[in-house]
Order: sequence, then structure tokens, then C-alpha cells
Amino acid sequence: MATTKIKKGDTVRVIAGKDKGTEGKVISVDMKKHKVVVEGVGMVTKHAKPSAANQNGGIIQKEAPIDWSNVMYVHKGRPTRIGFRFENDKKVRFAKSTGEVID
Repeated sequence: MATTKIKKGDTVRVIAGKDKGTEGKVISVDMKKHKVVVEGVGMVTKHAKPSAANQNGGIIQKEAPIDWSNVMYVHKGRPTRIGFRFENDKKVRFAKSTGEVID
């Protein structure tokens, strides 16, 4: 399976769409659909029936997935592209703007 440049827990900035300029933490990544869910971004209204988990039901707000091409990794407060390289026989991500290893 191919590796993705954006991972769960990364801080990203939205670069396109209605939430452009918003920063948030990645909650989940869907590799097959090329989507990410970012905390506080792409909020949608959902009508929920009463259930065991939600006794009252009602209208709830939740994050909707957005395409991962519309987000950019934030490194030291600035958005940057991500690249891959091998260091000590291990594949690592690095910030293209500074050249520093991310993880």
C-alpha cells in the first residue's frame, strides 16, 4: 500500500473551499477515497434519531471529509509541501520548504 503525505494527527491548513485558511488537526484519513477529516473544518448538520448512544436525538454538527488535495501540512506555522527521502535505510517525510525531517 502506498504511503500518504498527510497522516492522522498532523496539523494542516485548508487551501481551497469554503473553509480556506482554517487550520486544524487531522482526525482521520481515508486512503481509498483520498479524503481527510479535519477538526472543526467542513462542518455539516446531521439529523439523528434517538438511539442508545444518543438518547434525545436531534440536530448535531459534525465534520465532513474533504479531499486531501485541499489541505497543506503546516510546519513551524507555515504551510509546506511534503516529500519523502531515505535516511539510514528508513523512509521519512520531510518539509520541502526547510528540508527538515518531520517524523
